Amino acid sequence: MANKKVAIIASSGGLETAYKVLNIATAAAAMEAEVVIFFTFEGLSIIHKNSEQLLQLKPGNEGLAEGFKRANVPSIQELLNIAKESGVRLIGCQMTIDVMGLQQEHFMDGIELGGAATFLDFAFDAQVSLNF
Repeated sequence: MANKKVAIIASSGGLETAYKVLNIATAAAAMEAEVVIFFTFEGLSIIHKNSEQLLQLKPGNEGLAEGFKRANVPSIQELLNIAKESGVRLIGCQMTIDVMGLQQEHFMDGIELGGAATFLDFAFDAQVSLNF
C-alpha cells in the first residue's frame, strides 16, 4: 500500500503505555509508513526529559521489568531515538502543555509542539488511527 499513514494518540501515562505506543510507531515506520504520535495529558510523560522517573509500571505489573530485560527490549529512550531516526513525528499537545504550565524545555529534543488541528491534518488521511 503506497503512502501508508499511522496516526497515534498517546493520552495515558505509564511505562506500559509508552512501550505500546513506541512499539507500534517504530514497527509502522519500519514498514515504511508515515507515523505521527500526538502526546496529550498524561501521555506527555513519555516525551518529558524526566520520563525515566515519571514512567512507572502499574501496581501488579512489576514483573514486566524483568521480562523487558530478559527479552532485550530497548528502553523508552532508545525507542524514542529509533522513532526519531525513523522519521516518526512526535507532537506534544500545545494546549495541554499550556494548561499544565510546561514549556518546550521540559521535553526531549526533537519534539514538535502543536495543537489538535496539527495532528488532525495528518490523521484525516491516515489508514490507521490508534489511541493509547
